[in-house]
Amino acid sequence: MNPISIVGEATLRELVPLDLAAIECVEAAFAALATEPVAMPPILRLDLPGRHGEVDVKTAWLPRLDSFAIKVSPGFFDNPSLGLPSLNGLMLVLSAKTGLTEAVLLDNGYLTAVRTAAAGAVAARWLGRRDARRAAVVGAGEQARLQLRALALVRDIEEVAVWARDRRDAEKFAAEMGEVLGVRCEVAADVHRALERADIAITATPSREPLVDVANLHPGLHVTAMGSDAEHKNEIAPAAIAAARYVCDRLQQTRVLGELHHAIEAGVVTRDAAFAELGQVIAGRAPGRTSAADVTICDLTGTGAQDTAIAVLALERVRAAGAGATFREE
Repeated sequence: MNPISIVGEATLRELVPLDLAAIECVEAAFAALATEPVAMPPILRLDLPGRHGEVDVKTAWLPRLDSFAIKVSPGFFDNPSLGLPSLNGLMLVLSAKTGLTEAVLLDNGYLTAVRTAAAGAVAARWLGRRDARRAAVVGAGEQARLQLRALALVRDIEEVAVWARDRRDAEKFAAEMGEVLGVRCEVAADVHRALERADIAITATPSREPLVDVANLHPGLHVTAMGSDAEHKNEIAPAAIAAARYVCDRLQQTRVLGELHHAIEAGVVTRDAAFAELGQVIAGRAPGRTSAADVTICDLTGTGAQDTAIAVLALERVRAAGAGATFREE
């Protein structure tokens, strides 16, 4: 029986930091969706309403990789009252040649957090203006921090405005990220003031009501919207989707659970309307930003292709470092 690597979160955090290599890895996964016969089934979602819990399962096979991942991502939102984290999970890595299990990555959602932030950086790299210097962040949680760190790897950010529902969270974010990135980071009184001078905006919240409306858009702005990964979540008003140049990670997903889903339901966009996917923009098969005045919105719902890409990168680094435990069946 083939050996199986078992790797914990601490080791994965050490071996797979949020860096340019992670961004390039995720960018290649986006391009593969546009240029290769990737096999990626719809997201499997299990809701446990009696437990205030949910589980998402994502997977994809990319022809150029010798392995693929199956990610199981639970969220049980009463856990903090039990002294437990709300989110956890793992990735199984299997051989694309034999189907045998190669690794169990017990990352507790860390690899998902890295690939999600990396995806935001890819969106900004391809859709944001090259001279972008000012960023706005809507939300002040872990992913908002990672998104800003990833953005700073692809654009020379000098100023940041942050808004969050709880001003104390925004103030903590501003103090921390200003020091980490060495930039001026201020708290905005509302979303409009956060975005009014921004070149690139990031929305990273679990909001169920739109936070960014058409009135918040201005020429040259790029918005990376990554909070709407379920049907009930909504950060961008339908009118704003209709008013901007819209790009998404996977159209078949965003029609069902992304920001586009809400624009369709509101009747401002037709259900069969064609939009570019980020991978098509990267591959030169669809236009992205066509002028400095364009307003662009990238709707990121997260794909199994990204999960496979980051899991394969992690396994490569685990093997190179001789890290983790090895299981061999007797």
